Amino acid sequence: MRLESFKSKQASNPHRQSIEDLCRFKKVMAANRGEIAIRILRAATELNLGTVAVYGKEDRHSPHRWNADQTFLLPENGTPVGAYLNIPAIIKIAKENGIDAIHPGYGFLAESAPFAQACKDAGIAFCGPNVEHLEIFGDKTKAKELAIKSGVSVVPGTDGCITEESEALAFVEEHGLPVMIKAAKGGGGKGMRVCTKKEDLIPFFRAASSEALASFGDGACFIERYVGNAKHVEVQVIGDGKGNVVHLWERDCSVQRRNQKLVEIAPAWHHPMNVRQAVQEDALKLTRACHYKNAGTVEFLIDENGQHYFMEVNPRVQVEHTVTEEVTNIDIVQKSILIAGGASLEDLGLIQDDIVPRGVAIQCRITTEDPSKNFAPDTGMLDVCRHSVGPGIRIDGAAYAGMVVQPFYDSLIVKYTARASTWEGAIRRMRRALYENHLRGVKNNIPFLLNVLAHPDFLRGSFDLNFLENQPQLMETIYVPRDPKNPASYMDCYQRLDEMEGYLKYISHIAVNGHPASLGADPECLDMVDLADVPPPDLNAIQKILDTKDQTLSAPKFRHILRQEGAAAMAKAIRAHDRLLFTDTTWRDAHQSLLATRMRTVDMLKAAEATNLAYKGSNDVFSLEMWGGATFDVSMRFLHECPWRRLEELREKVPDVCFQMLLRGANAVGYTSYPDNVVYAFCKQAYESGMDVFRIFDSLNYIGNMELGIKAANASGGVVESAICYTGDVTNPDPAYKYSLKYYVDYAKELVALGTHILAVKDMAGLLTPRATTMLVTALRKEFPDVPIHLHTHDTAGMGVSSMIAGALAGADVVDGAIDAMSGLSAQPCLGAIVSGVGSERTNLDLDALQVLNTYWESVRHQYRPFEVAELSSAVGSNVYAHEIPGGQYTNLLFQSRQLGLSGRFGEVKKAYSLANKLMGDIPKVTPSSKVVGDLA
Repeated sequence: MRLESFKSKQASNPHRQSIEDLCRFKKVMAANRGEIAIRILRAATELNLGTVAVYGKEDRHSPHRWNADQTFLLPENGTPVGAYLNIPAIIKIAKENGIDAIHPGYGFLAESAPFAQACKDAGIAFCGPNVEHLEIFGDKTKAKELAIKSGVSVVPGTDGCITEESEALAFVEEHGLPVMIKAAKGGGGKGMRVCTKKEDLIPFFRAASSEALASFGDGACFIERYVGNAKHVEVQVIGDGKGNVVHLWERDCSVQRRNQKLVEIAPAWHHPMNVRQAVQEDALKLTRACHYKNAGTVEFLIDENGQHYFMEVNPRVQVEHTVTEEVTNIDIVQKSILIAGGASLEDLGLIQDDIVPRGVAIQCRITTEDPSKNFAPDTGMLDVCRHSVGPGIRIDGAAYAGMVVQPFYDSLIVKYTARASTWEGAIRRMRRALYENHLRGVKNNIPFLLNVLAHPDFLRGSFDLNFLENQPQLMETIYVPRDPKNPASYMDCYQRLDEMEGYLKYISHIAVNGHPASLGADPECLDMVDLADVPPPDLNAIQKILDTKDQTLSAPKFRHILRQEGAAAMAKAIRAHDRLLFTDTTWRDAHQSLLATRMRTVDMLKAAEATNLAYKGSNDVFSLEMWGGATFDVSMRFLHECPWRRLEELREKVPDVCFQMLLRGANAVGYTSYPDNVVYAFCKQAYESGMDVFRIFDSLNYIGNMELGIKAANASGGVVESAICYTGDVTNPDPAYKYSLKYYVDYAKELVALGTHILAVKDMAGLLTPRATTMLVTALRKEFPDVPIHLHTHDTAGMGVSSMIAGALAGADVVDGAIDAMSGLSAQPCLGAIVSGVGSERTNLDLDALQVLNTYWESVRHQYRPFEVAELSSAVGSNVYAHEIPGGQYTNLLFQSRQLGLSGRFGEVKKAYSLANKLMGDIPKVTPSSKVVGDLA
């Protein structure tokens, strides 16, 4: 019967116009990028139209350029995204190149009334709604007013836009909670917040308004009652601007995250037919009332009782239009071009009774995001990109092997649409397509999509907008297996391939291009490195040495005390200890000072068990400094290692010795001030991952920055070791001298008052002489008899061992040193020399055990020879008392001077550093203040 009806209608219209007759355009521009630009260009090509693409500089290798007859570079406009928002530039290109029509796609300028007006003023057709419709539906309050006027069901909400917090409070007082706060303009989930608690209303309102202002240039919002456990159903409409509008049935888009759609279905088969008909009728009622023109979508919420409420109109082509095209066989993008050219629905054969969906279609958006990490976007090169094909599979996009995913734009790279005669068939087809798709090189959301497609609620069609929130396990990177008997088959295979490809890519890059200059390796030394694997320290040798020691010695096990009794008890135990305690800096500051912080985790792990054995066999080892400071940044940027993994793996190997880190006050481990909650969360996570002692400092001894770090470390449960950054000469008798004994004692009082457990003297440049050390420690001990004192210095002038021994004699509890092979020069003084200097009466740390560790580090240091600066041994010396260059900065300055062509002129650099320090006001010099002085020098 349908075939006979079709033949009858065709016969009754023998003079039906051809596509060529309907389309008056010669050339169409896609004013967009990525997959939607490709979709527009394909549609125009099928209409035998000339095609034009535009692109920003960052998109010069984007595949959408390949689908156009002509492409034009957009001028820079502040940001990469800004280039696509440059209305005058786009119009200029169109006018100069004979372009008849511009299709905006979705996003960017798709809903911009000023852009549509600019096209109209230039005599160029805008392939979208007219200016009036964009102004109405671009303002959600106006759209709601039109819906009410048209008799469409709406959610109770504010009568118009609100900008005052008092108006938000008044609405909630009258209508209650929960409510949805929405940006009055824009879309895409931006400027939207769900508020369920009254105390959250004002903060959420401010956040939504701020986000709306940043995204759409208008911070106005409106509020409406939040419909809980709702489903999102939208109706695709097409109008010709003459009062004729048809719907192409509906889509379900309830699988969302933070109001961003992820999986779409057409038609909404799992909703009762009466509900589907009701939203269709209301969509037509609303769009016919305003004589809507072109393609658009009317969106609704469906509550648990099947009642529908109008949300908004998206006056543009939607990302998910493909599912509707697949089940109706109507090309929505082509129709939008033809209607812009003046065609009516009758001309296009769009008759409501003839539009019947056939089968079911599902769309999955494949993005370069990692669902297991809160959908964090990933960037980089697609090493492997092989798409699925076969019956019922449609691909929109053009990702390819070798394509670089940029950080500047949306993370969507391709859309898969699967169509079948049944829902179950469409699910199976989409799963097959996702299994066959091979994307490697960047993270993607395919595992998440497979998890969704396998979930029982999704298969039954019983899901709503809370589906993902209620099923957090879907975000985990667990692929649904091909083989049900082997659940890990799919995941394990591709994880192994990803890891192998990563290694191969790195090795091939090094083989072809050599080590990157940014790594700082001296190319002349690369061939001198002994590539033989260095064996770990001999555990048996250490154990034999320890077996000969006096086993009756007992002392507090500091890490056990901290974890069982707390930081205050640990500080008390340190003061009660009757011998000198040591901190080994080999794993952090020593290699930062000597090897430009390039020590890899693997080399520390090799020594970890032996270090734990040697140090737990002594009662006089306080801690291992092994994390924070520059090591956090360098491990990520240059070594491509995870600093958190370093901490956790080393903690597993070293369970008995306290770990110590360097925290830059309010800057944490970065180079800028972070929000308080970030610093608190960082310290909490560090303590949970195995950190024990937080050595906190501020480069300018500014108590305001110290306060945040101290409070955050205290809240974590760790030990707060507040550092006084030492500079100048405390023995200077001049009463007006800036860095006097009083300066340091007064600063220490402020630190202790904030909750400090241990006072540290952080001598970054090695300026502490034995006399200065004695004076400072004596004064601090007198003022703070119950607070442990910890000394840190660098051996730049060769005075470090003497100064540490002098400090110990004056009352210091803990001193820093490094393993012999990693000590001296700009690093810390030699740990073995300090042990020998204080004698067996003051420590039971065994020199023979240290030498077993030292043998390992001698060999390891040789492998890092390319990162050592040859001039370092001749550059250090007693002139440090004049220029005050920190030990950790020495190697960086030497490397920078060499890069700038100043080899052999480091003496001049040191003089310039001294002058720069005076110009800056003679400040304490440690990251980041030392970098400021160094850059000026």
